[in-house]
Amino acid sequence: MKSTTKLAMAGLALAFATGASRAATADENWENSCASCHGADGKGQTKQGKKLKLRDYTDPKVQAEFKDDEMLKVILEGAKDKVSGKERMKAFKEEIPEAEAKELVAYVRKLKS
Repeated sequence: MKSTTKLAMAGLALAFATGASRAATADENWENSCASCHGADGKGQTKQGKKLKLRDYTDPKVQAEFKDDEMLKVILEGAKDKVSGKERMKAFKEEIPEAEAKELVAYVRKLKS
């Protein structure tokens, strides 16, 4: 009976460790880190998005204006207002690994209408 309990405990520990180290999907990262400002649909029509005058990522013209590497840099390093120097978007490099940030760039590209 003790060996069965130990085996069950080891299985639970392994399941927990595997789940804890699982990378977040682009959908999860968007929902957790981006949607509050950019909106679930990427149109930027949230209260904060309107305040910051965020661009509509579903608009092909808007998407054509920026390159993937620029978007990746903003996700990881944040963005500041060019005039005032105030932070417009926080940096996510401590929360989102670069590989996941690249997946977010691809996610934004799929928002295009």
